[in-house]
Amino acid sequence: MKKIWKNWFAALLLAAPMSMATAAGGGDYPKVDINLGDEVALQRGAQIFTNYCLSCHSATGMRFNRLQDIGLTEDQIKTNLMFTTDKVGEVMQSAMAPADAKKWFGAEPPDLTLIARSRGADYLYAYLRGFYKDPTRPTGWNNTVFDKVGMPHPLWEQQGVKAVELDDKGQPVWVKNEHGVSVPKLYWETTGLHSRRTPDGKVIEKEFDNYAKDLVTFLVYMGEPAQLQRKQLGYIVMIFLFAVMLPLAYFLKKEYWKDVH
Repeated sequence: MKKIWKNWFAALLLAAPMSMATAAGGGDYPKVDINLGDEVALQRGAQIFTNYCLSCHSATGMRFNRLQDIGLTEDQIKTNLMFTTDKVGEVMQSAMAPADAKKWFGAEPPDLTLIARSRGADYLYAYLRGFYKDPTRPTGWNNTVFDKVGMPHPLWEQQGVKAVELDDKGQPVWVKNEHGVSVPKLYWETTGLHSRRTPDGKVIEKEFDNYAKDLVTFLVYMGEPAQLQRKQLGYIVMIFLFAVMLPLAYFLKKEYWKDVH
């Protein structure tokens, strides 16, 4: 009986970190398929990141010259992606002073180097697509994933503007979705560069969804630039173990045990 309880206790200890890691993302978000082998998506994501994210957020675990690993030349990096430094070996440092950020947003924007590893790609994809106009918020924006977010919508020109419906008292209207969860009642105010309205009034966001996906792809890459090489090396090791070491061990075992009766 004691052994059984010890086994259960060990299982709980192992499960606890996993549950905490799952809770870090929190919620049920649409699945996004990230392909780190897609260099074009990575390059677009790097461009979006340096143009729209790096103004406020740093990525001090990433150097500009590392972008050569995704197919960019040093000249392309210097010409198109470097706005806060002129040294390609420097880390990605925000153009905004921390003191100013805290004054304007109430808190210093977090470093995004490991955001994809801590939050998960699905969360980031939902977050980027979840902004809506909310006049009750200090920045004028809110988010369906992160309620009362302090960050304004950096990609509103690309996505267009979703707005929340207000009641007679000027407060946001909340409704139940298909899962019974309270969500803000939204409508499209305007479309953007990567969204369009059809004649029947529907808004197609597929182009913006791909735009956001490219940014998330880069954030995932930035969290572990060597991920593809690590996985490729793992496949090589597994092939070596099964193709070489396993037959070798089998025949060696037969040789050692052939005289044992």
